[in-house]
Amino acid sequence: MRRRGKAGGKTIKTQRRKTSRRNAAEAAQRRSSPATAKETNVAQVISERDDALEQLTATAEVLTVMSRSAFELQTVFDALVKSATRLCHASASVIWRPKDDGRYHLAASYGVEPRFEEHLKSLALKSDGHSVVGRSLQSGKITYVSDLTADTDYAGRDANDFGGYRDLLCVPLLRDGVAIGVLMVAHLTSRKFSERQITLVNSFAKQAVIAIENTRLLNELRQRTDDLTESLEQQTATSEVLRVISSSPTNVQPVFDAIAESAVRLCDGQFSFVMRFDGKLVDFASYCGLTAEGLKAFRSILPMPASEDTAAGRAIVRRAVVEISDVGADPSYGARGRGLAKAVAYRSIAAVPLLHEGNPIGAIAVARANAGPFPKRQIVLLQAFADQAVIAIENVRLFDEVQARTLELAKSLEDLRTTQDRLVQTQKLALLGQLTAGIAHEIKNPLNFVNNFSGISAELVDELQDTLNGMPLDDKARTQINELTNMLKANFDKVVHHGKRADAIVKNMLQHSREGSGEHRVIDINALVEESLNLAWHGARAETQGFEIKLKQSFDSSAGRADVFPQDIRRALLNMISNGFYAAIKRGAELNGGDYEPTLAASTKDLGDRVEIRIRDNGTGMTPDVKEKMFNPFFTTKPTGEGTGLGLSISHDIIVKQHGGSIEVETQPDEFTEIRIVLPRAAVFV
Repeated sequence: MRRRGKAGGKTIKTQRRKTSRRNAAEAAQRRSSPATAKETNVAQVISERDDALEQLTATAEVLTVMSRSAFELQTVFDALVKSATRLCHASASVIWRPKDDGRYHLAASYGVEPRFEEHLKSLALKSDGHSVVGRSLQSGKITYVSDLTADTDYAGRDANDFGGYRDLLCVPLLRDGVAIGVLMVAHLTSRKFSERQITLVNSFAKQAVIAIENTRLLNELRQRTDDLTESLEQQTATSEVLRVISSSPTNVQPVFDAIAESAVRLCDGQFSFVMRFDGKLVDFASYCGLTAEGLKAFRSILPMPASEDTAAGRAIVRRAVVEISDVGADPSYGARGRGLAKAVAYRSIAAVPLLHEGNPIGAIAVARANAGPFPKRQIVLLQAFADQAVIAIENVRLFDEVQARTLELAKSLEDLRTTQDRLVQTQKLALLGQLTAGIAHEIKNPLNFVNNFSGISAELVDELQDTLNGMPLDDKARTQINELTNMLKANFDKVVHHGKRADAIVKNMLQHSREGSGEHRVIDINALVEESLNLAWHGARAETQGFEIKLKQSFDSSAGRADVFPQDIRRALLNMISNGFYAAIKRGAELNGGDYEPTLAASTKDLGDRVEIRIRDNGTGMTPDVKEKMFNPFFTTKPTGEGTGLGLSISHDIIVKQHGGSIEVETQPDEFTEIRIVLPRAAVFV
């Protein structure tokens, strides 16, 4: 076996023979050439100078190594044991350092025979009095044994048990008065260490402590830097998730996606996913890092009941964090979970539940390809992500509730406004009906006098003619009298005729006012439209001499009944039909006959919970600007004195505001106008 270092390649026995020969030669030289005291002193000074220079050089080399190897403690230790061995003219040097078991183990060596070095590596020394190293550790002081064979702990033992070393110097590595290691220097012969050498080894021990402390501080700095970097990354990820939450108040999916991406990145995961739980089944909400095969494997079992078979299901069932270091060694990890682990090739997984008011609503999980526990800070991060996910879900829920409530309030406000408009319109129409009834009653009395006296006057004219016929008159006078009486009788006949027309109009007005009591009732729509059509036609004929128009009716037998204010709907229909008559007659007058035939068509149609009424004429039609204004109050295209501009406006209020229906108009100038009315069957008014 070969040694390392300065004594490399020589056995212990060879080293001893060499030392003996050197000592004998020195003795012979002293006997043959005795030196004077002065020469001896000079030689000693030169030797000490050379030793000091060598020590300074070695110390400088060690410091250079320390400065260049601030991150490599082993390099510094190797330089220290090498320099200590060389400068102390020792056989070997060793550094002992503690490990996690609390005992001290070989950290570096120089000059130790390989076989004995293996023995040293197997040792685990204690801080006690059973070894020279242990004594130095226990006392915290330099321990020196000049002859191990004479030491009580080593006496009687074979020299090979302690490597054949005789002279042993142990210097503790002290930090704040506490030993953190030992620098040991040994001779194969019983050769005393000088004070200068002990001082040198002590300085090397201090340098070792400095190197250890530098490395410790550097490692702490690195760890602190890593922790700060990781903390910054986590805070950045948390801030990003919060930003997504604030920017997506109505959509939780971007939040889930951001959480899944951040979780797999910051937890060093193979993949991550977010699950939603509806109280019965668990299903994907988002995922990151899953391959197509992995996604297929998950999709094959999702949605699934929450159970102990999987980490996410277990976190939901237990309502607690679940960490599985090795899914293969977990007896509770069911067939479903093991199948996933095999398909996706993961070994460890951690899952945290999403809890809202203590109830699970989902889970977040991160899986890794390798077995092993998750750092606590990563579990804390997943819990923070879980809290953020719950906040996002709750925000969306609250936002939806607020939106629904806002829409509900807006609808209630609109319904209130509509109800108010309908009430006002109903009151207006009721007042108008009362006014109409009052006017009709007032007109009817003088109209009755006109009709009665005009009839009587016509009869008196006949009697006057009979009386004059019996009187002796010349032909000229009789002719003049006959002409006057005939003319007078014709005038009275016209008065009677128009009086009867006026009486019919008044009767209709009174009939309408009696029906318009302000109460709604269910009425047959086809009958209402037909009655309005006939009433408008007779009114137009009574008002306009020579009035002629073709009427078409197309009533759906299933149109059925609707709950309406009959008088008001009739008034609206009369206004629209009368306008259709006017437009058709006007176009006929403009065309001055020809092939044109004025026509008005009325039809009904069943629309389920609604009913449709259409009124179409082939009259003058309307331009777009007229169509836009046709329902505005006081807007009319009729000549001055022929229209008030209130008919269609009142009709629109009756249909839309009072009954909650709709009016649509389609028209083409000089072709047609079609008005489509849609009324709800059920009452939607007050």
